[in-house]
Amino acid sequence: MQILRQRRGVSRPVLAGFLGKSPSWVKQVEGGQIQVPKLPIVLRIAEILRVRDLADLTGDQSTHIDLFIGPGHPRLAAVKAAIDAFPFDIDREAPSTKHLRMRLNRAWSARHSAPNHREVVGKLLPDLIRDAQLAVRQADDAADRRAAQAILSEVYSLAQFFVAYQPDSALLWRVAERGMVAAQDSGDPHAIGVTAWLAAQAHRDSGPKHFDAADSVTAEALRYLEPQLVNADDNVLAIAGALQFEAGYTSARRGENGAAWGWWDKAEKTAKKLPADFYHPITSFGRAIMGAHAVTVAVELHQGGESVRQTARTDETVIKSRPRRARHRIEEARAYQLDGQPDVALATLDKAFEAAPETIRYNGYARRIVLEEAESKQPDRRRRASELAVKLGLLAA
Repeated sequence: MQILRQRRGVSRPVLAGFLGKSPSWVKQVEGGQIQVPKLPIVLRIAEILRVRDLADLTGDQSTHIDLFIGPGHPRLAAVKAAIDAFPFDIDREAPSTKHLRMRLNRAWSARHSAPNHREVVGKLLPDLIRDAQLAVRQADDAADRRAAQAILSEVYSLAQFFVAYQPDSALLWRVAERGMVAAQDSGDPHAIGVTAWLAAQAHRDSGPKHFDAADSVTAEALRYLEPQLVNADDNVLAIAGALQFEAGYTSARRGENGAAWGWWDKAEKTAKKLPADFYHPITSFGRAIMGAHAVTVAVELHQGGESVRQTARTDETVIKSRPRRARHRIEEARAYQLDGQPDVALATLDKAFEAAPETIRYNGYARRIVLEEAESKQPDRRRRASELAVKLGLLAA
């Protein structure tokens, strides 16, 4: 625990604050002076320190439970092969950027509407990646090449959604970096903003030592976009708002209350500049999502009561995307868990599973709650959690 805490750059007082314990308690646990904490506390420590495998924290190599990486999807190998291949296909003509845009739009629509969204996207990605790469190689002039690079960048962004939380972090970073290079080559503000938004998330999810990198990417992207916002279209304005929220998200994960809510306020002001029914096809940003974002900020700040209050104000039915709706349900479950309402948390996770099973299967926070409650002393709660654990593939049927 001490090694992992120091590796993540988390001090004893900070860890103690997140756990609701004293710094001396943390010191005693690390020194082996008191009994090993019970599973609920161990799982919370794993969440805060972003421990991938519980065995790394407990030292028990007989039980490997990966909290923040989901199972490898059956289509991961095919997507990886398309990403890794270098396109030398010169015997066929690349599709037009107009044709690629139509296919990409349909892919985003399918991702938001399908409960098995990874399966749907994983099926479409290999051909999209190959064709978008080919379009860049066969571009007739600089303008065509920039247009093709913008498409390729967005294809990589779609791929990043698919690859995230799967057991190939190197592939995730390869996709993120290629997306950023393609976006910069395109000179398209929207493409640049989207890749920065995804890169900031990748840095933040890598742990506290990478929070500064997440902030740097977000700040640079916002600095680049700001002069263009006066005459920007809705998509560019939305990506700026999404980046503002990402800055608040990272602040919340640091425990910086004022900065987190300050960035949320900025994002809300940006959202109000958009049409009431606007919903960004990639980030889900718009007026409808700000309530869900408020729940996330409160949960990341470990404010149980506030997170439940924000949950009560949020209407998840206006969230058009099934995976985003499921993600919001998971955030609600975290809120109820923080507020000491584990039965409501489990019921909410059931609703997340109904909305998009492939979202909850790959979500570390949902997995942590289910595993924790599967050890509950309450028989009904333990049974319900165990049934959900079987659905998520965490326990054998």
